[in-house]
Amino acid sequence: MKNVGFIGIGKLGMACAEVMSEQYTVTGYDIYPKTSDKIKIAKTLSEAVVGQDIIFIATQTPHDPIYGGDQPITHLKNIDFDYTIVENVLKQVNAFARPNQLVVLISTVLPGTTRERLQPLITNARFIYNPYLIAMGSVEWDMVNPEMVIIGTEDGSETGDARELIEFYKPLMQNDPRYEVGTWDEAECIKVFYNTFISAKIGLVNMIQDVAVKQGNINVDVVTGALARSTMRIMGPKYMTAGLGDAGPCHPRDNIALRFLAEKLELGYDLFDAIMHAREKQAKLMALALVEQAEIYELPIYIHGKAYKPDVTYLEGSYSLLVGHYCTEFGHEPTYIDPLTEPTNPTSVKGVVLLAHNRRITYGYAGEEKLQELYCDIEPGSIIVDPWRTYPQDTADIKVLHYGNTRQV
Repeated sequence: MKNVGFIGIGKLGMACAEVMSEQYTVTGYDIYPKTSDKIKIAKTLSEAVVGQDIIFIATQTPHDPIYGGDQPITHLKNIDFDYTIVENVLKQVNAFARPNQLVVLISTVLPGTTRERLQPLITNARFIYNPYLIAMGSVEWDMVNPEMVIIGTEDGSETGDARELIEFYKPLMQNDPRYEVGTWDEAECIKVFYNTFISAKIGLVNMIQDVAVKQGNINVDVVTGALARSTMRIMGPKYMTAGLGDAGPCHPRDNIALRFLAEKLELGYDLFDAIMHAREKQAKLMALALVEQAEIYELPIYIHGKAYKPDVTYLEGSYSLLVGHYCTEFGHEPTYIDPLTEPTNPTSVKGVVLLAHNRRITYGYAGEEKLQELYCDIEPGSIIVDPWRTYPQDTADIKVLHYGNTRQV
């Protein structure tokens, strides 16, 4: 049995710590009050460090909230993540750490940060950089079914501390993942570029959606389906359904940070700027489609789903808010409908309704088959705009637009 300390048991960390508790004895600590029936909650940081074999650190590396992605951000100055919190925690951990302990940092940072700023703060213990590929709403599943486990050591060695961490994870895993071991810098690259590859992929498939809307006689799903099946050279099927843009507290900010890195390293080009510009333009085009329907039929606009994905309360990076921003810019203030974010919700609405949430598509990779339920009744005379193209179109008294499918036959 391993004794585990877990520092930073917030919206992601708690779920990770509780998964570890299925195999190990876990003590968690956070500056905010927490409760759990699976792990011990320490009153002080030292309790989560002293006597533990492995100490995981899952503290934030945030951007200023203005960079969240729920408002336009490409016009803002490029900035790095804020490492203040994680640096302070590492210093505190080092005060209690001992050479026989392994300190594992899982926070997202830019390439070079661990070597230059973070690892030097741990002088009394061993250190590994081990960023996670997890997402809100499916943390527990992601934790035990990762595409890969990323492990960074000083020289990229797969022995010693890396091997110990691999053996730690093996009893937890359900899918027998691959373990990618590299230098701290390589591990940092794997994590942040993994996220921005997803942003680029979503931006590309949503561009196809925009072409379908503008050109006509195109069902975007026919095109993206063909590309998703082209696994020989270019593609895999994940994130290949056009819909809303990339969202959440990680991916938009990771692209902003990579814009900063491109500028810092004087690469002379910035792909990430283009990705974020496309994300914003696609949201603006979707808002324009809503506004056109609202003005034709003299109806208000409702956005069905305000959080950045179904089943969560978080608004950071919400694409719904970004679309709503542009609706407001066009003179039509939308009303958001979401039982997890709004203090009150209407029981029924008549208007132009954007179906922003789709559980089956969002969590399909985790085996989710449940259809997205409506948060309220949609009255006759309404216009449903479905960017996922799954809502039935045979509704006699409601007009249903499958955004991205402009086939006439």
